[in-house]
Amino acid sequence: MTIASFDHLGLVEPLRRALRDAKYETPTPIQAQSIPHLLSGRDLLGCAQTGTGKTAAFALPMLQLISEAKLPLRRNAPRALILAPTRELANQIGDSFRIYGRHLRVSHTVAFGGVSIVHQIRAMSRGVDVLIATPGRLLDLMNQRHVFLDKLEIFVLDEADRMLDMGFIPDVKRIIAALPQKRQTLFFSATMPDTVKGLANSLLRNPVPVTVSPVSSTAEKVEQKVLFVDRDNKETLLLSLMKDVSISRALIFTRTKHKANRVAEKLNKHNVIAEAIHGNKSQGARMLALKNFSAGRARVLVATDIASRGIDIKGVTHVINFEMPMEPEAYVHRIGRTARAGAAGIAISMCDGEERSILRAIERIIKVTIPVDAEHPFHAAHLAHGPARAGGGPRRFNNQGGRPFRPSRPQGNRSYASR
Repeated sequence: MTIASFDHLGLVEPLRRALRDAKYETPTPIQAQSIPHLLSGRDLLGCAQTGTGKTAAFALPMLQLISEAKLPLRRNAPRALILAPTRELANQIGDSFRIYGRHLRVSHTVAFGGVSIVHQIRAMSRGVDVLIATPGRLLDLMNQRHVFLDKLEIFVLDEADRMLDMGFIPDVKRIIAALPQKRQTLFFSATMPDTVKGLANSLLRNPVPVTVSPVSSTAEKVEQKVLFVDRDNKETLLLSLMKDVSISRALIFTRTKHKANRVAEKLNKHNVIAEAIHGNKSQGARMLALKNFSAGRARVLVATDIASRGIDIKGVTHVINFEMPMEPEAYVHRIGRTARAGAAGIAISMCDGEERSILRAIERIIKVTIPVDAEHPFHAAHLAHGPARAGGGPRRFNNQGGRPFRPSRPQGNRSYASR
């Protein structure tokens, strides 16, 4: 469905004015397909990757429905609940409600762990229309009797597959058990494994299905390439890559918190300004790191997979998988951090000998053989020419728009960026 303007979706003027203020002119496919149904009160099953505009798809109709009802605030009893897997995503959704609801009298608050619960308790005691929360902190508030969900009207479960990955499904089910039977439910997930499908079926009543991109597909505008490299050479290869000035804003992924810290320290030591973000960082430190990266004060953000979903930072030119993700599906979410809002982007994956099986699994999921870039000084030819990869043997590309190249004489130790 292609709709040229938000004016044709049934949204009230205060919402349309907020969208104009934010320079949002054309609805994305998920917004065009979802908003009219949600305004009519239907349940929704949305299969959509991050970066597709799904937050606005549920926030805009929710704000309108709550505003039009004109009901008084209820102490400790929100009218709508949005459950998000991470603090960062919850904060981002809260920012969206602030932007879209600026001309309406609809209140919201965000509740997550890692910060004092006192301010969240005070906000709930005053009463809010919309509560945006992570599962653990919400259960804390419920157990302390600061949140009651028996009168909830709208429930949104966002990034359900991420909830599954992070082990939150038992907590989610405890929260669902406290919800009233009569409610509007919105369920969003980028992928639909069997556990997530089962949860959706138990929650939704005659939902409108909305799918805006194939499950486990990768962004079309992302140029993908894999660099085979021995593990001991990864840090030196990364420093060589960062000499390329076109890598102006890079999101680098590691599997562990320790490695994220180590990579950021290594980059800073070599005058590449980098921040690290992971679960051991305090909420304040994480927010400061995101702010510095978003504002361009840091060229690099090194992250574990906690940051691969739900963080929408504009202008990420490159995603670099310093370590391949343990779960192949996470690759899709990682590289989805670039090539957003119609922009192009590049995803570079460093693959060592122990990660080749992960690479093959990723290629099976995305149904693409990722081109091999052998034109770097640490190319591990013995890895590239090992057992056949998914979709055929290794395809070798140079750095000139993906054209095949012919083997040439060794080039010495010139930096990768100089070629």
